[in-house]
Amino acid sequence: MVVNVLKVKWIFTLMEPDVTLLHPSPVKLQATASTPFRGFLLQAREVGGQSPVGSFDLPAESAQQLTCSQKPNSAVSHRSGSDKTYIQVTWRPEASSTEKPIQFWASVVQNYRTFWVDLRSPVLTFTNDTAGGASSPSTSPSTSPTASPGTRPSTPTAPTLKTTENPPAASAVNISSSDCGVSKVCFSQPSNCDPISSPNCYFMSARILHPGEEAVHFEMSGSSDGYIAFGFSDDQLMGNDDIYICVRGSDGLVRLQHAFSTGRTTPLTLPLGKVSDIRASVQGRVISCSFTSMNTLSTERTTGFNKSYHLMFAYGPSNNGQIQFHSATFTSDEKINLSRPKLVGKAGWPHIIKAHGALMLIAWMAMASLGMVVARYRNKFANGKKLWGKDMWFLVHFPVMCVTVATTAIAFILPFSYVKGWSGGAHPVLGCLVMILSLIQTMLALLRCGPQHPLRFLFNWTHTVNGVGIKALSVAAIFTGLKLIDSTSDQWLMKTMGGFVGWEGLFCILLTVHLKWQAHTKDALVSNRTTANHLLLAVFLSGNVAFLVALLVGIGRS
Repeated sequence: MVVNVLKVKWIFTLMEPDVTLLHPSPVKLQATASTPFRGFLLQAREVGGQSPVGSFDLPAESAQQLTCSQKPNSAVSHRSGSDKTYIQVTWRPEASSTEKPIQFWASVVQNYRTFWVDLRSPVLTFTNDTAGGASSPSTSPSTSPTASPGTRPSTPTAPTLKTTENPPAASAVNISSSDCGVSKVCFSQPSNCDPISSPNCYFMSARILHPGEEAVHFEMSGSSDGYIAFGFSDDQLMGNDDIYICVRGSDGLVRLQHAFSTGRTTPLTLPLGKVSDIRASVQGRVISCSFTSMNTLSTERTTGFNKSYHLMFAYGPSNNGQIQFHSATFTSDEKINLSRPKLVGKAGWPHIIKAHGALMLIAWMAMASLGMVVARYRNKFANGKKLWGKDMWFLVHFPVMCVTVATTAIAFILPFSYVKGWSGGAHPVLGCLVMILSLIQTMLALLRCGPQHPLRFLFNWTHTVNGVGIKALSVAAIFTGLKLIDSTSDQWLMKTMGGFVGWEGLFCILLTVHLKWQAHTKDALVSNRTTANHLLLAVFLSGNVAFLVALLVGIGRS
């Protein structure tokens, strides 16, 4: 038996009269293509609830009233199996109604093999009647024109409920961190940020609407060019996770998707299911979404709202409404039960990943810098001195660069041994290029020709250009890596790394200018020049060490 959700679109029409709350409202369920159907079941429910509300009157002989949840006439169904193209009944709100938003739910049967379930109307709210102070139902602003108190739209509303695709969400979303830890669970990056005041705040919240019922109101917000998403997981790794995604389509509108993550591949898209009151907005790059879900959370090992899960948040680009590999993710430091409001902390990075970042920094912002500066200005620092038949600068340059390559290789292996896969994004690509070119640089150095060889200049230029290229790629790789782990609101690690690069660049320029000026200056005391050069080198390396220590401390605290 197959549930068909591809061929027919259904229309719920609330023909809203100019009456008060206690008066009836005609409701029509119709197939837009006049496709005949034989059976149906229709009832009204409060948003987030499962019990029927109100009652139905039957002007048509082809329908019958049903008693659901011990409420007479709270649902209506077919009386016979004859073909129908629409059904019109009258819904009457309860006299004791609390005026909570409602939705009409329907199931429709075309034949034994083709049927539709969980068809829902747009959310309907009650607006005050200025004449009598009572209320009348009206459609939510997300699906039809909004009527002012005491008025109604000039034409009957006929919002279409599509079962083939997710419609654009309604606008007007105000998401904030208020009531976090009081009535809702909140998870954000940076910690305790407020999306209403910070565009760089990645935020999600969950609030149980009614104790004892599985209705949860979710919110999420974050800056992204494509999508933002949150999920529930049994662990802190991607795979077997229940996730919700707000993604921008090619038309610029935001749509909500429900999916299940199967690992490092594109998540498996699921039907939205029991989701209502979907709202979304886009301001610049900031995507905001809110919705109410009665879907049961389900991962590989855990099922239910009253269970505990790790929270995950991800964002990244999209292509025509299809999500691409995420740009970044963060995960809660502990499992969370949604029924217990609290502020959720972000899990720290694994020690093996921190070690990877620390080794790369030591290799390319300390060791490599020393080796390259000594080689670049060898004639000024060593003055042609030799030891064991080798130039002094070479005895510093060669072992330092060998240690740099060895450290890079260790740092390169660590994240792959932890992730056991390809993480995607620019950072691993840059890291692979650095590793490959470093090995090529080492082999070229070991196979170099002698200093007096007529083709020695080819090695000199190749060695220099490749070395500078590796340095540039390593700096780019470090920047992209720090961006992934920088959890500070002001991007402190990124700014410190920027200062580090600026320090190296500025000092190399000053050192070059100073040495050229020195070459054109006559000074009988060569020892004074050597002392000054060594002092400049010491200042340069001291600055490097200071920046390096600051970055290592930042990585340790990330």
